[in-house]
Amino acid sequence: MYNFFMDGVQLPVAPSAMSMKVNNKNETITLINEGEVNLLKKAGLTDIEFEVEFPNVKYPFAVYPSGFQSASYFLDHLEKLKVSQEPFQFIVNRMKPDGSLLFDTNMTVSIEDYTIDEDAENGFDIKTTISLKQFRPFGTKKLNIKSSPSASNTASSAQPKQKVTVEKSRPTTGKQTPKTYTVKAGDTLWSIAKKELGNGAKTDDLAKLNNLSNPNLIRAGQVIKLG
Repeated sequence: MYNFFMDGVQLPVAPSAMSMKVNNKNETITLINEGEVNLLKKAGLTDIEFEVEFPNVKYPFAVYPSGFQSASYFLDHLEKLKVSQEPFQFIVNRMKPDGSLLFDTNMTVSIEDYTIDEDAENGFDIKTTISLKQFRPFGTKKLNIKSSPSASNTASSAQPKQKVTVEKSRPTTGKQTPKTYTVKAGDTLWSIAKKELGNGAKTDDLAKLNNLSNPNLIRAGQVIKLG
């Protein structure tokens, strides 16, 4: 059993297959008298591709945590993710038949492209092929230039000394994290982690803190400890 989430929105029908390609950035060079050698480098970004079905009628096997939504709802969500130019969290839960979690994929990604296929054989339903790419955050550096007075007491035109420091910019939210959160209808553990802790990747931390064997089974009114 699989559960697919894109930016906190669960896909109603889990794809039957998913391809994940971990790209290689190693480099092969030829040395004199040594022949070919391999320079090992950090792995490239992972590519993900799958085909998903968006029903326009409510099937008994489809999952809608917040009530039935037509295919247009999910297509609008894809368009929003594409035009926002912002990374988001992609989560795949793999479950045992008893509902306990086997393991999951929890990755920050960007949506590269998607193809919408409409076919008479699919009736009212729409199939979409989605391509994602892993996103690695990166930071910029800020230069602070401070001037110090000259040590000379003469009225010369000597240039003042300069001190250059390099600081890494750190994003701050200024938001105080509450200690608990009461689950509302339509909430997922990932959306709670993103909204209250500022990082959806902390879903597993919340699950462990609250002794949740299945992070997807939360109910309205349930009190979640945040730290």
